[in-house]
Amino acid sequence: MQDDLTARAQAWLAEDPDPETRAELAALLDAGDTDELASRFAGTLQFGTAGLRGELGAGPLRMNRSVVIRAAAGLAAYLKKQGHTDGLVVIGYDARHKSSAFAEDTAAVMTGAGLRAAVLPRPLPTPVLAYAIRHLGAVAGVEVTASHNPPRDNGYKVYLGDGSQIVPPADAEIAAEIAAIASLHDVPRPDTGWETLDDSVLDAYLARTDAVLAQDSPRTARTVYTAMHGVGKDVLLAAFARAGFPTPALVAEQAEPDPDFPTVAFPNPEEPGAMDLAFAKAREEDPDLVIANDPDADRCAVAVKDNGGWRMLRGDEVGALLAAHLVARGAQGTFAESIVSSSLLGRIAEKAGLPYEETLTGFKWIARVEGLRYGYEEALGYCVDPEGVRDKDGITAALLITELASTLKSEGRTLTDLLDDLAVEHGLHATDQLSVRVEDLSIITDAMRRLREQPPTELAGLPVTNAEDLTKGTDKLPPTDGLRYTLEGARVIVRPSGTEPKLKCYLEVVVPVRDHTELPAVHAKAKSLLTALKKDLSTAAGI
Repeated sequence: MQDDLTARAQAWLAEDPDPETRAELAALLDAGDTDELASRFAGTLQFGTAGLRGELGAGPLRMNRSVVIRAAAGLAAYLKKQGHTDGLVVIGYDARHKSSAFAEDTAAVMTGAGLRAAVLPRPLPTPVLAYAIRHLGAVAGVEVTASHNPPRDNGYKVYLGDGSQIVPPADAEIAAEIAAIASLHDVPRPDTGWETLDDSVLDAYLARTDAVLAQDSPRTARTVYTAMHGVGKDVLLAAFARAGFPTPALVAEQAEPDPDFPTVAFPNPEEPGAMDLAFAKAREEDPDLVIANDPDADRCAVAVKDNGGWRMLRGDEVGALLAAHLVARGAQGTFAESIVSSSLLGRIAEKAGLPYEETLTGFKWIARVEGLRYGYEEALGYCVDPEGVRDKDGITAALLITELASTLKSEGRTLTDLLDDLAVEHGLHATDQLSVRVEDLSIITDAMRRLREQPPTELAGLPVTNAEDLTKGTDKLPPTDGLRYTLEGARVIVRPSGTEPKLKCYLEVVVPVRDHTELPAVHAKAKSLLTALKKDLSTAAGI
């Protein structure tokens, strides 16, 4: 077994084009570190949420140039089998370690396969790449990014020519083509032949951002903005300037791209502590709202004043606010969200007489809803201009929420006031998440098995009225690894994360509200129910 492991590592080493990972792997072989070698060669990174994501390093279970070249070659083979023998593939990348090298390798592989390749001019937000695919008439797009994952990670997100991320069966078909590549020496990689784009695509994207705002709407809301060490700053500032909003006050420590993300444990606005510097800046500036992008700027976080301090709005709250704003502006078309997001969107759409759809988790599903006008997911992802970007877009979402804040400001009101109005109109829809990050993935498997074998009959004192195993699919949803519990006045969904080693549990309680005076008591009741749901679910899952 050990001889086989050593032989596989040596064969990988012989093909590795990257001096850094070659040296890393050679050192492990010299040291005879079989445990570490086994962790890197126990399999291969699998196509998951629209592509690959993993820790940087040598070996087939890490993100590196060898893995990326194979992925690109598999994608090229798939595209050619689909009849796209000389189609254009557009490639974008963020500012993480190795991102530019992975983008260049992808361009070289596409060129060597007889396809045309075009690379964005520098690290830019993921939504710019998603926009570029349809703008340029590409047959596919690749974005090199690990979004909001830890600094040691990178990833590879694949889009097809419709501008949305891949879904089955394309992912499995691409994976099969990747697996069929015997040797990297069989993959032609010329040194030239692809195009590096100029700023015209970015300019076209920025011109498109104007379309999300109403003509002559107020543009007065003042913002504090953090790019979270990512690539959002320049594009967001340009979009805000075009729109005529006040220039956002920047969180200087996090404004420029830095692949080490030195000021945060995790570069995700949802993680504890990630917004501390932004809140400190807000205490200095006293803006109307705080806006944060994640490192590839496809997500948008919003914080508001609350009892003398600052509070991050949940993704579901921002999702409802944007929906209410679009309804007030007379938007037409389908409103959509994933199953893990708040049911409040359905209530808003129903009251407005608009079609509503629920999808599996991920924008690869939301973006495919027919007639989509607006889609969101609780993990801070919002699609407010589906004709421009068929994916979540943290730049246009930031524009739209700032327009809403400006409109409310002109009426002497705030985002919090509108949330209160929505609670009185539709009931308070309070959401929370129980999220468990693990080193050992078997913990997640065991928790899911335990819940399947012994499903809870009540949680937080509320009877479970329906327990669904989503691996069987429903009349409206294809199968997925998840569990959904419907309770009297509550809902719980449990699923493994598609992008991180996490078990995620999504909780929602709905409490009726008679009038505004009841809100403090209703909020307290909802908070207590959510706390009890978390506790009981933890016990039931054994986590």
